[in-house]
Amino acid sequence: MSVSLKAKIADVFEEPGCDINQGKSEKERKKGCTKQLSPGAAAGGCAFDGAKIALQPVVDVAHLVHGPIACEGNGWDNRHSASSGSQLYRMGFTTDINEFDVIYGAEKRLFKSIREIIEKYDPPAVFVYQTCVTALIGDDIEAVCKRAAEKFGKPIIPVNAPGFAGPKNLGNKLGAEALLDYVIGTVEPGFTTPYDINIIGEYNLVGELWQVKPLLEALGIRILSCISGDGRYNEIASAHRAKVNMMVCSKSMINIASKMQQRYGIPYFEGSFYGISDMSDTLRQIAKLLVETGAGADLLDRTERLIEVEEARAWKRIAVYKQRLSGKRVLLITGGVKSWSVVSALQEAGMEIVGTSVKKSTKEDKQKIKEIMGEGADAHMIDDMTPREMYAMLRDARADIMLSGGRSQFVALKARMPWLDINQERHYPYGGYEGMVELVHQIDRAIFNPVWQQVRIPAPWDVSGDDGVALGALSQLAAA
Repeated sequence: MSVSLKAKIADVFEEPGCDINQGKSEKERKKGCTKQLSPGAAAGGCAFDGAKIALQPVVDVAHLVHGPIACEGNGWDNRHSASSGSQLYRMGFTTDINEFDVIYGAEKRLFKSIREIIEKYDPPAVFVYQTCVTALIGDDIEAVCKRAAEKFGKPIIPVNAPGFAGPKNLGNKLGAEALLDYVIGTVEPGFTTPYDINIIGEYNLVGELWQVKPLLEALGIRILSCISGDGRYNEIASAHRAKVNMMVCSKSMINIASKMQQRYGIPYFEGSFYGISDMSDTLRQIAKLLVETGAGADLLDRTERLIEVEEARAWKRIAVYKQRLSGKRVLLITGGVKSWSVVSALQEAGMEIVGTSVKKSTKEDKQKIKEIMGEGADAHMIDDMTPREMYAMLRDARADIMLSGGRSQFVALKARMPWLDINQERHYPYGGYEGMVELVHQIDRAIFNPVWQQVRIPAPWDVSGDDGVALGALSQLAAA
């Protein structure tokens, strides 16, 4: 691990905006939030994966992975981050190093790969990601990127986050550090307004940003840059001219917000686009901070009028489902910002939360869960539930549906219980007022799908059961 990478990790662990690290002792803070990674078992949870997840939604740049092809293969397109323009971000670029490169070094191969990308695709910038193997053999990607930038006249951004540095959350922050060091503040926007904001930690999964953007535009608020969903390089490079920053994803890129506050005096807050009340609170907070930084005072009144109209419209559409869903019990296996924001959304639809995972949640996330759920919240907060425990809970019908990521879906299906994807692989957007209506609609479809009645009927050859119904069915089948 290079000295510069060690210094960068130490800097991230001193992040003033992260209450978890600030609450640790000096010894614990030096150790940081890293965990011991098992060789061969880091795929999907290493620092490289976290950096790639955080930055790949920048849609118009080329994302070049410097390492074995498996690193790019495992990390490519693992989120449904949508683009309103360029599709270059979905191209899988890798240097695909081999044994020869491991022995003699792969810096020349990296330089040639950058040149090939620029000649064929001419992107505004190239992001180069360090991986475990190339870091261990000593490839200096910072030096190669600097030389390539001088040679080709384009920004070549090194993202020094090899997988062995730590877990995915650390990778998110190291990716953010690359933006702070090499991108943000390097371009001036064509014009600015008192209503410019940045949205940080929003990845535009299945187009969720597009459910929120029209609301902001109706208020005259401009998203100067989104970091990084549907993002553009020049927009992110000019993000330092925004008046307000909004943090969306549970501190995953908190270092961008806190350091932009230090460097440029831009205030920030953490909000959520999930749920009707949370969406309204977010709009109010944005309006309040913009007025404090120089926007017209009438923005507050216009915001309240918009909220009144949108809330009434959303509640009217949700009422159709609320009668059917009232009292339905939900097991929520997710983490981070969704551990509390989705709780609020589900409660608004009349559903009961029987458990919510807090494995990847911060101290602030847990506190918000307690505020939303009130007394008894601790009993419903799950640190780490094993698949066996999930299965038992669903089999015993202590929940009517499970909301989780794709890796847990088979537990629900084995228990013959409804399941809905709530994580980054989902196919439906749940942000904003429209997203809340869509979430309730999808839950209703999942719970009341007639397939569950079919799969729960005992098979004719199943002779178990006290009432002998299955045995009688078997006898009738034999007689026929």
